[in-house]
Amino acid sequence: MNILTFDIEDWFHTNFDEGFNDLSKINSFESRIEKNMDRILNLLDEKKQKGTFFCLGWVADRYPNVIKQIDTAGHEIGSHTNMHHLVTQHTKYSFDEDLKKSIDLLSAITNKKVKYFRAPAFSIGHKNKWAFEVLHENGIEIDCSIFPSKRDFGGFDGFNNGEPCIVNYNEVHLKELPINLHSVLGKKIVFSGGGYFRLFPYALIKKWLAESKYTMTYFHPRDFDPGQPVLSDLSTMRKFKSYYGLKGAFPKFSKMLDDFNFCDVDTANAMIDWDKVSKIKI
Repeated sequence: MNILTFDIEDWFHTNFDEGFNDLSKINSFESRIEKNMDRILNLLDEKKQKGTFFCLGWVADRYPNVIKQIDTAGHEIGSHTNMHHLVTQHTKYSFDEDLKKSIDLLSAITNKKVKYFRAPAFSIGHKNKWAFEVLHENGIEIDCSIFPSKRDFGGFDGFNNGEPCIVNYNEVHLKELPINLHSVLGKKIVFSGGGYFRLFPYALIKKWLAESKYTMTYFHPRDFDPGQPVLSDLSTMRKFKSYYGLKGAFPKFSKMLDDFNFCDVDTANAMIDWDKVSKIKI
């Protein structure tokens, strides 16, 4: 089972500083979302592959045509929050308000229920498990936010499950499609999206994909945009993670679509016997 997903945000959303995402600042940047999305959607149409697109309410508000394009092309749309703030930057109340706004903006364009969610930077972890209650209360049926390891800004260290499961928190039971893990020399690694996909050579990615029974990919429009500006106020390591491998990423992505069949979250949901997956109390 190879699941194809995208987090739909603009190139500058890679900055998670608390003061960065105020409207006056982000509205001053050049937007590259429309041309990057045209490129992705045209390739998926050419390869006859379908995916799930976790979209910001911010994108829906400013570029409703992008959301319409995704929907018209037959792809699923989920929420990626409204303003791309980390869940760790929210209170339970503010996260609820932000999620509601994104759902309202997206569903108003598609006239479809928003059933799926991914947190920016996989920022649901031990300190904000209340997010699962908020997701459940807002009609989210499947979450794709768990990164079962440590990472910048997020990650659920100690989760140790890189396969479909059901998360149980305070009597809320929510289907979870986490990022997959692959064992290399006894160490579990991530390879299937974002900077990890750009870092590893395609020969390794192809080998690891072939060996995996379950793969959850995640890509951003900026992953395929070598012409994007460079944010000057990022740390050296953050710059490396954000910009390394951009030039070769789109050809690599195209090869992957030729070599493997992918499905969207809804198709994966229908394929999984949820009665037999792990139930994980957190």
